[in-house]
Amino acid sequence: MGQYKLSPIKLENYKPLREIVFETLREAIISGKLKAGERLMEVQLAEEMGVSRTPVREAIRKLELEGFVVMVPRKGAYVAGISTKDITEVFEIRAALESLAASLAAERITEEELEELERLLVQVAECAQKDDLEKLIEIDTQFHDCLYKASRNDRLVQIISNLREQIQRFRTTSLASPGRMKQTLKEHKKIVEAISQRDMKLAHDLAIEHIENAENSILEALEKQGEAGE
Repeated sequence: MGQYKLSPIKLENYKPLREIVFETLREAIISGKLKAGERLMEVQLAEEMGVSRTPVREAIRKLELEGFVVMVPRKGAYVAGISTKDITEVFEIRAALESLAASLAAERITEEELEELERLLVQVAECAQKDDLEKLIEIDTQFHDCLYKASRNDRLVQIISNLREQIQRFRTTSLASPGRMKQTLKEHKKIVEAISQRDMKLAHDLAIEHIENAENSILEALEKQGEAGE
């Protein structure tokens, strides 16, 4: 077993091989399986995924364009670190967009969507109880997606989805912080309560608070790892 611990990829007829390899590597970076600063060796990655070096090389090039990989002259490809500037920029945008989505949701959400948010809260609580980070990330993503949809603003949803990969990478780091799972549940509950009461201003303010707390948990985690500002 190689150092990356990646599984052989499964072929999907409707997707080109290079696309599957790219998505596999991007997911490994987002989930933290491939860590910031880790060197990406084409030969070893190709062996573990059961493909040739060509789609791996193409995927690494594409990951570099998306900011997930940095090329170091004469040394090769490395998983990009997360700088405090990256975090601040993404979370400034996210706070503005998510607070807008929450306030619009308070005005426009359907009863079915409110029920869905309540169901997701129960699942978040179960994940926090079991300390199941992987499942929690999945449910947290669904929670925010439901909130965006309830805003009834397709362009807003589209703009947020453009940040999806970066948000997802940060979400993993944030939720892995000690105590953050339970805190996230409390914050989600307050947001849902404000939305169900149709209180647009409160939903807006609570969403900003939620995003700021997530950002702070990442900055603290990076500080502990000694990676901030790199």
